[in-house]
Amino acid sequence: MSAAVVITRMDHSPAELRALAAKSDDANQARRLLAIAMVLEGTLRLDAARQAGMDRQTLRDWVHRYNEAGAGGLVSRKPPGAAAKLTAEQMAELRELVLAGPDPKTHNVIRWRCLDLRAEIARRFSVTVPERTVGKWLRKLKLTRLQPRPHHPKKDAAAQETFKKNFSAILKEALIGTTAATPVEIWFQDEARVGQKGSLSYVWRPVGSRPPMVRDNRHDTAYIFGAICPERAVGAAIITPAANTECMNLHLDEISTQVAPGSIAALICDGAGWHQRSSEIKLPANIVLLPLPPYAPELNPMENVWEYLRGNKISAGVWDSYDEILAACADAWNWFVNDLARIRSIGTRRWATVNV
Repeated sequence: MSAAVVITRMDHSPAELRALAAKSDDANQARRLLAIAMVLEGTLRLDAARQAGMDRQTLRDWVHRYNEAGAGGLVSRKPPGAAAKLTAEQMAELRELVLAGPDPKTHNVIRWRCLDLRAEIARRFSVTVPERTVGKWLRKLKLTRLQPRPHHPKKDAAAQETFKKNFSAILKEALIGTTAATPVEIWFQDEARVGQKGSLSYVWRPVGSRPPMVRDNRHDTAYIFGAICPERAVGAAIITPAANTECMNLHLDEISTQVAPGSIAALICDGAGWHQRSSEIKLPANIVLLPLPPYAPELNPMENVWEYLRGNKISAGVWDSYDEILAACADAWNWFVNDLARIRSIGTRRWATVNV
């Protein structure tokens, strides 16, 4: 039997060691501190070891550690585990690879699956791992599976940034002819189709299941022409059977009634033909139009309004007549415009401010 190791470190009394054990968040460190405190108080080492849930040899090893590093040396050390299969630089390269997406000609796929990435990792880094490990790595890189938002191939990100950056100048040009003292309101306008062939919204269900949701396959539709002023938290809408210039003129008339007296509304809308036909559009005196850059729905918060309404009011519906569609549209819009905080939350854009 090996000789007992003498406790040479005397910077803590037994009472102090017990106090440290009581405060420790590491249960194993607490047991070791109590065992050493008992030895210092004169308890036989075999008894101290048994009371602390260890054998005498293990206690001897911890006395060595205590002599070398004090109470801090008794903290449980996490095992290093297996060496990482990819370096930090390779993990960063993997992240960039995933974000860039595959090249259909090179990789023969249009989206990355763990199976495809597993093969690409083996080709690039000569490392072979299970698909499950690839999924763990992606979560470690703060990546998750999301449904992309579609965008037009002619989308011009630079034009969108220029529009936001120069919004004040664009607004000032649109307001030429108005007096400087006239209050200006920023409004956003768009229209959405609502009909029997509706959309499906996300729901919570057990993992691995595919929940059913009713979806009508008939084709009667109506259009909500909607507009909001986030600063005042007001809205204006009409429901029409079509989307054309005549309906747009009716909507402009409705918006003009909701503009504050004495103010002028700068109405931001997309470049649909029925929005921009100057010879047919009849602008009320208190409205000016500000067209968005082409293919830039991201700049119009009304797109988010439609998404919110579809997700909360006008999905999973079956309407047997056009009148029922109209009633559903009216109910959804009235529900939305009565939630003033929601209008501000969805509609506010920092770049769309009055600074003229």
